[in-house]
Amino acid sequence: MKLDRVIFLSIFFLVSWSATAQKTVVSGRVTDASTGDPIPFANVIFKDQTTGTTTDFEGYYKVEIGLWVDSVLCSYIGYKPKVKPINNGQTQVVNFQLQEDVATLQEVVFIAGENPAFPILRNVIANKPINDKKTLEAYQYETYSKVEIDVDNITDRFKKKKFVKKITQVMDSVEQIAGEDGKPILPVFISETISKFYFRNNPELKHEEILKSKITGVGVEDGSLISQFIGSSFQEYNFYQNWLNIVSKDFISPIADGWKLYYDYDLLDSAMVGNDYCYRLDFYPKREQDLAFFGTMWITKNEYALKQIDATVTKAANLNYIEKIKIQQELVKTDAGAWIPTKNRILLDIGEITENMAGVLAKFYTSNQDIEVNKPYENKFYEKPIVVAEDFRIGNTDEFWENKRHEPLSPTEMSVYRMIDTLKNIPIVKTYTELINIAINGYKKVGKFDVGPYLSIYANNRIEGNRFQLGLRTNSDFSNRWILGGYLAYGTRDDEFKYNGFVKRILSRDRWTTIQAQYTHDIDQVGLAAEDLIGYSVFLTATKFGNLVRPYYYDQFKFIAQRELFKGYNQKITFNYRTFDPLYSFAYRTEPESMDSPLEREIQTAEVTIESRFAKDELFIQNENDRISLGANKWPIFTLKYTRGIAGIAGSDFSYNRMGINIRKDLRLGLFGTSNFDVSAEHIFETLPYPLLKAHIGNESTFFSQAAFNLMNFSEFASSSYASLRYNHYFEGFILNRIPLMKKLKWRLVATANVLYGYLDTENLNLLPEFDENGVEIEQIGRLTDDPYIELGYGVENIFKVLRVDFLHRLTYLDNPDASKFAVKFSFQFIL
Repeated sequence: MKLDRVIFLSIFFLVSWSATAQKTVVSGRVTDASTGDPIPFANVIFKDQTTGTTTDFEGYYKVEIGLWVDSVLCSYIGYKPKVKPINNGQTQVVNFQLQEDVATLQEVVFIAGENPAFPILRNVIANKPINDKKTLEAYQYETYSKVEIDVDNITDRFKKKKFVKKITQVMDSVEQIAGEDGKPILPVFISETISKFYFRNNPELKHEEILKSKITGVGVEDGSLISQFIGSSFQEYNFYQNWLNIVSKDFISPIADGWKLYYDYDLLDSAMVGNDYCYRLDFYPKREQDLAFFGTMWITKNEYALKQIDATVTKAANLNYIEKIKIQQELVKTDAGAWIPTKNRILLDIGEITENMAGVLAKFYTSNQDIEVNKPYENKFYEKPIVVAEDFRIGNTDEFWENKRHEPLSPTEMSVYRMIDTLKNIPIVKTYTELINIAINGYKKVGKFDVGPYLSIYANNRIEGNRFQLGLRTNSDFSNRWILGGYLAYGTRDDEFKYNGFVKRILSRDRWTTIQAQYTHDIDQVGLAAEDLIGYSVFLTATKFGNLVRPYYYDQFKFIAQRELFKGYNQKITFNYRTFDPLYSFAYRTEPESMDSPLEREIQTAEVTIESRFAKDELFIQNENDRISLGANKWPIFTLKYTRGIAGIAGSDFSYNRMGINIRKDLRLGLFGTSNFDVSAEHIFETLPYPLLKAHIGNESTFFSQAAFNLMNFSEFASSSYASLRYNHYFEGFILNRIPLMKKLKWRLVATANVLYGYLDTENLNLLPEFDENGVEIEQIGRLTDDPYIELGYGVENIFKVLRVDFLHRLTYLDNPDASKFAVKFSFQFIL
């Protein structure tokens, strides 16, 4: 028996020793079950042991142990932890797909003493001038960008829709992309881009050259516009700045100067991250509705620099349609001391607008290599913020991309390319894509022509009766230099055809230079002219219905030449010949000095306008034959205009001079929201009948419009000299987020102020007789006196996510006929 016991114990210890001596090696990847994206910085440890590691930026990990183990645990902030069994003593691959933990995070409470994270954060702020890349004189690098857009939240109910059933060939492959634990997603767009990015400080200038692009997507025909958006310029987020602008909203950085006002922090760990010893800090918004992040960041011990960060905005924030925004960054130290991101991953998760719709995932990835610092170029080099190489589509072979990608495509991403190619060729998908393009652009593409705009296809008013209009224009398939177009309209009551035709030539795309000639015969309204409402197409369309105010027919010939002389400065010269044939009781004295002078109803004018526009940091992109402004960032936009009217040209009646200026600026006020203001002033030096003066835009409808004075009647005032201010402030969630019952509604306060000083000389009024030659009373025009016209408003937007209600008070000229002292007006808007 003793021998048996010895043999048994020997075998037992031999097996135990063998088990402990044989290492267990586990490697794999950790991804998000909803998006398929890798989860960097996740913790992977052997269960009931202390041996573990964290995933790298691509979500990969490898961990090994010499002890007996049977399972491995993966966990990360914001996700449900997961345990998977393993085989002891073997080398194996174990992948994790983590489910998001939607439970509300608990508040961080410190019992006594100072939060140990605070001294670290104070040092981070103190070292910003050293660590922030924007303190460098210049930097540049090569960027590889990847963008993928998917349809997610594909429910069984959504799959049963008629049009979805017709794409079952692709839907059958969805589960393969989702993985064993993931949710199904349907890819609709993927792109890859190689570019060179340059930054210079003092003055702050940027330049990106898109070298190569590979674009595959449903409804994507020409990649030139998209290529300008998928480089690194639109995916650059700097947490050292106090505010990060994402989806046109300002989010407070967790290392902003005022960090203690917005965030709670928890110092959890310290460990080696790469070659740097780092502190791990978790951060949480003090108020979940604020535009702030929660997540984890690693701060280096020596430089107090941001080494890695994973920051998330959840659907609890005061945003519409956004389920989640996630930004992940990995930074490296440059030779000059500042830190530059080498890898960025951004996720935008857009939820279902209705129960019958699916959601959308937009995923962006950038990798930066070959970083060089403090080698600035001359200012002229940065004149164009974004340029696309002429051969950006040439040479897009598989071999080229295999060599140029900073990271190889995953098997899932390879499948995405194949799925999109199949999806976009399905007839039902083509049909829905066309309908969406029409809704966005207002035109339907038919070969080399665009038909529309559909917003103007029908109107009804007391002069024209039923108005039908159809227009078309050429597109880039016709020519990338010549654009021709026009429209034809007909009114059933006035039995009058209206028409427009134009031809435009693009002389240079480098220094955007164009010439254009057009001729128009149509109907318009004093104080509501189409030329005064450019950019407000919905409001302009609404004015074509109902009772037209002081309507008139006009014929117009216009010739326009414009050129960008240097970055930010555009010069335009316009010759304009226009007739005025009133359809209401109007006449003016041809000799203002004599009360018995002959009367005239019609007016002909010929004028030359010189317009100078300066926008220092305005960003433009080119879409086929159009140039689109994305607005200015820090500086106001100035427009100076001088017009010289010349009598005697084709019967023109008056010589005159007018000078005007306009200043527009958006103001980002951080915690207090955003504002914008528009200041305009103009002076006309000669005596003219009021249709040639400034008839201020009123609004008698129940809908609010930023193009008008909303409590002013149509054509209530005209001025020969005026100055106006339009001011709008959007509080975002600044006030209502702090009211317990209101913050759940996600309503947002707004405020408006419109102020107008105007002057109309008595001599201008003396041009108008009381009666015309047939004894018909002439419609007079009002004028402002020494007091300004003032209207103030306050309101709430984001009601049911689309409705805005404004409460408006008119403070002056309350005794005018039909003056509205107070009104409630509505508007519908799609905002985030």
